[in-house]
Amino acid sequence: MRYTVVHAADLHLDTPFSGLGEVAAGVANALREASLTAFDNLIELALREEAAFLLLAGDLYDGPTRGIRAQRRLLQGLARLSAAGCETFIVHGNHDPLEGWTAIGDWPQGVHVFPPGEVTAIPVARGGEAIATVHGVSFAQREERENLARRFRRSGEGTQFGLLHCNVGDAAHSPYAPCSPDDLRAAGLDYWALGHVHAARLVLEGGPWAAYSGVLQGRSPHPGDSGPKGAYVLRCDSALGVVSPPEFVALDVVRFGHATVDLTAAKDLSAALDEIERAQQELYAAQEGRGLIARLRLTGEFPGHTDLRSRAEEVLQELREAGKGFSPFLWLDELDVATRPPLRREEILGRGDLLAELLAESGRIAASQDAVRDFLAEQARELRRVEQQAGSLGPDPNGLELLQAAEDICLRLLAEEEAP
Repeated sequence: MRYTVVHAADLHLDTPFSGLGEVAAGVANALREASLTAFDNLIELALREEAAFLLLAGDLYDGPTRGIRAQRRLLQGLARLSAAGCETFIVHGNHDPLEGWTAIGDWPQGVHVFPPGEVTAIPVARGGEAIATVHGVSFAQREERENLARRFRRSGEGTQFGLLHCNVGDAAHSPYAPCSPDDLRAAGLDYWALGHVHAARLVLEGGPWAAYSGVLQGRSPHPGDSGPKGAYVLRCDSALGVVSPPEFVALDVVRFGHATVDLTAAKDLSAALDEIERAQQELYAAQEGRGLIARLRLTGEFPGHTDLRSRAEEVLQELREAGKGFSPFLWLDELDVATRPPLRREEILGRGDLLAELLAESGRIAASQDAVRDFLAEQARELRRVEQQAGSLGPDPNGLELLQAAEDICLRLLAEEEAP
């Protein structure tokens, strides 16, 4: 029998946005409703797809206190699915452990919340036919350090699903319920519906499938919360398992976007403003009709660098005014001015002053790999940060990029001191 499953996680219902500066009143209202509206979109997706069941892989709320508004919205949405014959399977994670307070007495028919402890297996049937078995276990407390994936084993009939909030080797997230891809493979299941990591991605592809659906609605300018957010739709067969790659469907209402704007070609501040505004609008156009909170970084050698830096707040306000006519909203949260004044290096070398000496010394060091490493080692004795970079330079094994960056900073600062 063919059927459809929807996998979502990290709903963080009714949680406040973080890491933002001031926002306009209309933007603030949109942010307040964003996570709840994204959840409504998830329910509509499951109904539209006539899903057999919905998998929710933890962190439905943002903390064990669980606001009443969030819990009621969850209950209402799952009741709609229950009335349509769509079951829901839930595990709790580090943000919503089962020890937390709850305003929900009885769940609608067909809603299954997995307890902590041993893994529970629940069969799913349609028309008298067993189509799937869902295995899951919840966090009893916030800081779950055990490898829960090792408790899972294939049993029952139909397609085998594992529902788990965990960390599969992601250093950017807390190591709760840590496990490895090999642990997931060893369980013998067909699909792992994972939660905890906020960026949607496939961990394993086929035999078995394993995926993080990511956060349902981005909540901060952090890179992991940027870009499209939503859920996976799975096409399944009770005899064949997951029959096609999981399909990601964006359900978010507000997006965070980042862009770098090179102002090298801009002749003056007016031209720079035109370029920045154009970049802001292009970033907005790429968001598929969502409200956008943008952060822009301005780079390049720009003749109006000093003026731009001194008037950065005024420029920010002007760009916010330019975004007021957009619906959904366009809000510029931050403007990072990282431009530098134009520097004619050949002219500087011939001047015989401090800047010329600095540039000549930088060139002497750059001519020898040994000199570059000696330079870095010398600085490492004074600055631990440089010591770390010298010991692990990544894609810059000779240290030239670091040296050139240091040269550029020195030249820029000295040139700014000379500016009238």
